[in-house]
This record gives sequence, structure tokens and C-alpha cells, in this order.
Amino acid sequence: MIPIKPVGSKSATRTIDTAAGVAAQYLQPGALNLSALPPLSLYIHWPWCVRKCPYCDFNSHEAKGEVPEQEYLAALRADLEMSLPLIWGRKIYTVFIGGGTPSLMSAAGMDQLMSDLRSLLPLDGAAEITMEANPGTFEAEKFKSYRASGVNRLSIGIQSFNSEHLEALGRIHDSNEARRAVEIAQANFDNFNLDLMYALPKQSLAEARQDIETAISFAPPHLSLYHLTMEPNTLFAKYPPALPDDDTSADMQDMIADLTGAAGYGHYEVSAYAQPGHRARHNLNYWQFGDYLGIGAGAHSKLSFPHRVLRQARHKHPRSYMDAVKAGSQVQEEREIGRDEMGFEFMLNALRLVDGFEPNLFSERTGLAMNAIEKALNAAEAKGLLYRDYQLIKPTELGQRFLNDLQEMFLA
Repeated sequence: MIPIKPVGSKSATRTIDTAAGVAAQYLQPGALNLSALPPLSLYIHWPWCVRKCPYCDFNSHEAKGEVPEQEYLAALRADLEMSLPLIWGRKIYTVFIGGGTPSLMSAAGMDQLMSDLRSLLPLDGAAEITMEANPGTFEAEKFKSYRASGVNRLSIGIQSFNSEHLEALGRIHDSNEARRAVEIAQANFDNFNLDLMYALPKQSLAEARQDIETAISFAPPHLSLYHLTMEPNTLFAKYPPALPDDDTSADMQDMIADLTGAAGYGHYEVSAYAQPGHRARHNLNYWQFGDYLGIGAGAHSKLSFPHRVLRQARHKHPRSYMDAVKAGSQVQEEREIGRDEMGFEFMLNALRLVDGFEPNLFSERTGLAMNAIEKALNAAEAKGLLYRDYQLIKPTELGQRFLNDLQEMFLA
């Protein structure tokens, strides 16, 4: 678990809020006053994949010809070196290598990347280091090498165990390759996640159940179960397939809750289910409004300082990114999160947690007193979307069902 500054009682919250208020008198207008910097994670983006999936809105690019692996790895190292002044003295608790399809990286390339990270960063001794992997790229020996290089958690994009549905989703693997990928993961990793989607084109409730039951039969430590959505600027948005109706989708969600609960998985975030002790620490840091440095094409960062919180975005196209790094200007966009945005930014993430959060965390991560969102809290509570007391704020069951509406209440 990512360490969080401990909180005790209502009096502890009041003490910190009072201290922040006194300190704010001596700060320039609009400045924040963070009582402590949050845990820090590292995100590394690998932008290439074999084929762009029709539902995918991530920054991924089909690999046409040979991927410039060495040039890109050199760019990642240079990007990290130039970013170090922003995070001096801070330990890295989790690393996530996402994409795209990072499992396209060679074993030697991954070893080089991990060596660079260890030489440049103070990695926590128990750091969670996750890599995303596509079942169509699984080679047993390569994954043994990934593990030996320091990757200790896999996130496998299964999506479905049904070959027809995989074809409809544009995936490059079939049902047999999906099963083989899980078996390779089991043989080499103690900790791994299976990504699956439901409410797929023409998917029945029985077929969705079979997917979930198959996934659970492998006893993965973690499951990520996503409702397929039509994202803008995707092929599916332009040419929408026939999807299950709302009632069938709701039945699928109820089925998932029953099956995962019976198998001992705790539902701790909108789409996340974990066996005891296996919550995704990297994602938890996002949802608890922690910090993360993002390197690689299109990567985003959120970095806190005592009196401000900074967001950055890298150049998205791989070639533009590598050229920008060589020019020393890898950051394409940079801005501070304003005080008027901070409450919404925090709640947008924290309300995804089924068990909610302790009120003191809001002040610690935003530098604001709780009364900054008091009006929205009262309105959400009055509508039955939110439960709160002096120790806890969390969405009710109704709030979980209408999460977008609940989150939007904090936008003002």
C-alpha cells in the first residue's frame, strides 16, 4: 500500500485546516499550502502497437516497419534526466509501463530501461513495477527476462476469452492465445492483472458470464473489468457496432458483482477487483490524488510542490517526442492547477473509490480546507449520492450508479 500521512480524528483534521489557514496569510494570492507532498509514481509510455483497436482512444500508433527501440529508449532516459530537478529527493513507490503495447519491447530493451531507472531514481525497495502486455505478443522466454529485469507485475489485456468477440474488438489474439498468456504470466509472476471488457458487440449475458468465470478460474490476484464505451475519435465512434441494451448491461454488472464477491475479490474501485493484499498500488495513487511523473510520447504528469500543483503533457507523436527531447523541449503543455479547479480534480479521482477517503486526505493533497467543497458535499448528501461523517466520505450505492452526476456536482 502506498503510504499516506496518518489521520486520526475530527480534531486532527481541524488542526491541519487551521494551520493551512494561518500559513495562507503569508502566501501570495492563489497559492496553495500543502502540508506534505503525496507519494510519487512514475509512468512510462510505449506508443507502438501491432494494430490500432477500433475502441482505443489511447496514444498508440501502429508499428509500420521496425520500431526505433534504441532511439526511443535513449529519449526516455534523456527525458527522465531533464525531469529530475522537479522531483529531487523524492522516492518512487510505483512504476507503470503502459501503451500501446510495451510487450513489443525486446528483452534487452526492457533490461536497459530498468537499468536506467535504477541508476537515475531512488526506487523504493518494495516498488510495484507493472508492465502492460498484449496476449498476441507473449513469448515465454521474453517474459522470464522481463521478470529478471525487475518487472514484478503484469497487466494483461485479455478483453475476452471468446474468439468471435476478440475479432469484433480488432484484437490480434484469439481465445487460445489469451489462455496461454495467462499461463505464462502464472509461471513467471506472483502478481498480475487481467483486463476484460463486457457489454461487447452482440455479447449475451451468458457469454459475459463465461468470460468472467474463465478469468476467475485462473485465480488472478487482480481483475479490471470495464464496460465498453464509445470514445470520441475512435473507429467505433464513427461506425458504432450493435451493443447490448442498458438492461442487459445492468444485468452484466450485477452478475460481475456476484461472481467476483463469491470468489473473494474485493470491489474497491469502479472497475477494479482484488484479492486481499493485491490492490493496484499505482492506480490507487492516481485515485488518491497522488503525484506521478510521466515520460514518453504523450505522457502526462501531475507534480506537487509546497505551494502549487503542476500538470504537464509530452508531445504525442513518437517522432515529434524524440525530436523534442533532443531539442530539450519534451514538454508540450504545462500549467498549474488553479485553486478553483482543485476540489473537482481531487473528487473526480477519489469518488471512484468504493470505500471513499478520509476527509483529511482532501486538505493534505489539495492544500485547501474542506469548506472549499462544502456546498457540493451538502448537495450530494441531500440527494443520497454521498455518505460522510468526520472519518469518511464515500459515494453511496446510488452515487456509484450515477457516478458521473456525482462528480459533476463538484465542477463548479
